[in-house]
Amino acid sequence: MFNKTNKPAPAPAAKPVTATPPLNVAQEPVRKPMASPRAGSSAIGSGLIVDGNVTGTGDLVLDGTVRGDVKCSHLTVGESGNIEGKVEADSIEVRGRVLGAITGKQIKLQATAYVEGDITHEQLAIDVGAYFQGRCLQTRRAEAPAVTPPAAAAAPSAPASDYGTPSLSTYDMSAISDLK
Repeated sequence: MFNKTNKPAPAPAAKPVTATPPLNVAQEPVRKPMASPRAGSSAIGSGLIVDGNVTGTGDLVLDGTVRGDVKCSHLTVGESGNIEGKVEADSIEVRGRVLGAITGKQIKLQATAYVEGDITHEQLAIDVGAYFQGRCLQTRRAEAPAVTPPAAAAAPSAPASDYGTPSLSTYDMSAISDLK
């Protein structure tokens, strides 16, 4: 390792440091850019106003204003986006303003969202800070009916027991008396 006769190797020469120019604090604040549209999607920019319905099967990124209904596959309403009408899409992400009913499978209201209207959904996420005034109506996917094997269908079965199934016409009186 080290002994008194060996001298340590000289340290490599330091690279010269180039000075970086100072930041100009008076510049316009950096705005968080909206997610760029996915391939095959459309965008309505912040300077556009659409009076009428927007319908399609693709994805839509909306930073402008739509006065009418919007129906597409995937909708992203940017922070400057504004919709005054019904919204319907498989997945919806709202960062801006929506005045009207929203219907979709997956709906997310970001912290900057402002929504007035009912939301019909399978999955709903609302970030802290989002404004929402309306009702949440959760829908569930319809499950396929269970198919019974032919052998089980032909065999006689014992009558089904009602044990454990709640009924609206029967009450557990001891449970009700415990509430007093």
